[in-house]
Amino acid sequence: MAFDFPIRKIIHVDMDAFYASVEQLDNPELKGKPLAVGGGEKRGVVSAASYEARKFGVRSAMAGALAKKRCPELIFVRPRFKRYKEISNKIRKIFHDYTDLVEPLSLDEAYLDVSENKKGLQSATLIAQEIRDRIFKEIGLTASAGISINKFIAKVASDYNKPNGQKTVNPEEVLAFLENLDIRKFYGIGKVTAEKMYLKGIYTGDDLKKKSLEYLEEHFGKSGNYYYYVVRGIHTSKVKTHRVQKSVAAERTFFDNISSEIFMLEKLDHIATELSKRLKKNKVAGKTVTLKIKYSDFTLQTRSKTISYYISDKSMILETAKELLFQEKPKNSVRLLGISLGNLNVNKKEEKKKLQKSMSVQLSFDF
Repeated sequence: MAFDFPIRKIIHVDMDAFYASVEQLDNPELKGKPLAVGGGEKRGVVSAASYEARKFGVRSAMAGALAKKRCPELIFVRPRFKRYKEISNKIRKIFHDYTDLVEPLSLDEAYLDVSENKKGLQSATLIAQEIRDRIFKEIGLTASAGISINKFIAKVASDYNKPNGQKTVNPEEVLAFLENLDIRKFYGIGKVTAEKMYLKGIYTGDDLKKKSLEYLEEHFGKSGNYYYYVVRGIHTSKVKTHRVQKSVAAERTFFDNISSEIFMLEKLDHIATELSKRLKKNKVAGKTVTLKIKYSDFTLQTRSKTISYYISDKSMILETAKELLFQEKPKNSVRLLGISLGNLNVNKKEEKKKLQKSMSVQLSFDF
């Protein structure tokens, strides 16, 4: 068997319940207890939950009040992002001992291309194990990892044996692995899309593979092309050491819901000030202003407008945000407002991925 495209040795490392684990590391009294990192039960939202809390159904992005209802013993801790970033930097230093091809996705996860590595090791599986061992010994946290021929499969595999485990999908195992996979496990297929696929009789990778490219594009738009290829093990995106910044945002959650447009305008003024500062700090400007509104019933609405020139000045951002606010009267009292600026004037070079059909790489990689 051979793939008609280059295959690599990719590791996806994902820290286990990162924010909550850092809090438990720094405060041993919290170990083994249900913990939520977030703003508290009255107005807050859970940013992260320990595995002890997850057993009760507590999840990130859940309202603090609901989380407390599900787990009465839940302990809330305010987030300390400076500390999380400090730990994240230590973890990345370990990654760079093995390869310079590191693509961070967030503070707690990253892709590593170890096809050629600084240690001269042939087995990506052993590299992943060594990295996880070092993270635990040197920092005191556990990590999970997925290892395979491309980023997509490595990402899916890293969830397989969580927490504190790893899974390797060898080249000769890729197709069977994907065929047997529940489509809910496919990275890039969310809850809504999964339900839509279920209604069309698509439950596993094998079901998905039986659908033609034309069928998938007709029913799932541009994403259909992505689904068609990944279920065949084809995902040629390289590990990128510099990720292109897509947007800059600022938002505020209010202690009490607000319904007065005067108060909303006052809040938007503060948010636009903060956003402008962040834009100037990053030395970027953008064309697309998006207003984010979260209502008291937790429904979310976004409104966007793209203008013909780049802006970063507070006054221009605020005027556009006001226009979007008055586009439609808020349907309910508001608990959160946010403004983001996208379509940035950063380097948008996109790597053009072409299948090298002239290259038939045999499945002889030592994973």
